[in-house]
Amino acid sequence: MNRATPAVLWCFLFGNFVIGLGVLMVPGSLNDISRDLQISVAQAGFLITAGSVLMCLSAPVFATILGKRDRRQLLGWVMLWYGLAHALCVLMSSFQYILWMRVLAMVAPAIFTPQAAACIGQLASPANRGRAITFIFIGWSVASVVGMPSAAWVGEVYGWRVVFGLQSCLALISAMWVWIVIPKGLSPPVMSLSAWRQTFGSMPLMMTVGVTVLSASGQFVLTAYFAPYFKQTLATSPGELSALFACFGACGLLGNLLISRHIDRMGSARAVNLCLLLMSISLLLWSLGSNVWLAALILVPWGLGMFACNSAQQARLIQLAPALASGSVALNTSAIYLGQAIGAAGGGWLISNHAIEHLHWFGWSGMVLALALSFQAMRAARHTSAR
Repeated sequence: MNRATPAVLWCFLFGNFVIGLGVLMVPGSLNDISRDLQISVAQAGFLITAGSVLMCLSAPVFATILGKRDRRQLLGWVMLWYGLAHALCVLMSSFQYILWMRVLAMVAPAIFTPQAAACIGQLASPANRGRAITFIFIGWSVASVVGMPSAAWVGEVYGWRVVFGLQSCLALISAMWVWIVIPKGLSPPVMSLSAWRQTFGSMPLMMTVGVTVLSASGQFVLTAYFAPYFKQTLATSPGELSALFACFGACGLLGNLLISRHIDRMGSARAVNLCLLLMSISLLLWSLGSNVWLAALILVPWGLGMFACNSAQQARLIQLAPALASGSVALNTSAIYLGQAIGAAGGGWLISNHAIEHLHWFGWSGMVLALALSFQAMRAARHTSAR
């Protein structure tokens, strides 16, 4: 029976939107953070790296120690914390204190995203599972449409503190929505030690998680520094920078909508491969974006593939082993943020060494490796199912 009602689906979609907005607003407002706190862009980028490391390390841990908690209470309190932590950041003037509070705030994405996906995997019928999972991840795509361009524009005009304040308000709204809509007593299967052994011992699952690490690191070498990159190379105005982010985000939303519509027919693994191919095309052609219009055009394939790939990866893992979804999706969330940390740190190092024009080649290399590993994961899955 399909218990993933529209009310639950929309609640989780909005929650993922708020989570995504909180993650993506820092790259969008990086210029003002650097200017206001009088630190370098590479140092400001450490807000991304440190938060990603926390999310990477904590997602599997929380999937285990919080496994028995009622999901309505868990997710409601998590979103409440997300809002309060960002409100505290607004009040702080020291980069070090802001960094620590931002890192602690990133507990929320480490818990909410994988647990929401696991809950939908439990509530939705097998025939509708892929579509339901990709639907709630449309929230991340909407965050890219609204979040990065809005953060870029609001950050440039009003300052990053206003961006953080708006994020805090939205998180509190999400907390109330979760409490009202999510049914009581909802609790996906607990990840026991035996279940974790099965997860880590599954070659298809672990190879799929590896695809996420390579893909995310390849993207965030450049994505984390879009704002300073475009300002330095194209001398973009706040309006032009916001328009580029809006184009990127709109394509992300369209890509996720298309994947959500067709994933159950084309298969999640093929959907992932298509998304990786689209993103690699953008990175390969990146140096041709010599003006704002060409840059926007080159961003189109990347946008179409970026969030759709994350959604398809989650569906792929759940379909490979539904009973292990709580753990495998948490691992995949860790993989996303591990890749972001690697990419952001690598991009920051390249910028510090005056190699900003080479960021896309490192990103393209990661994407090609991710695509190769994804094909290997498909073969491993077929071999395992044939036993």
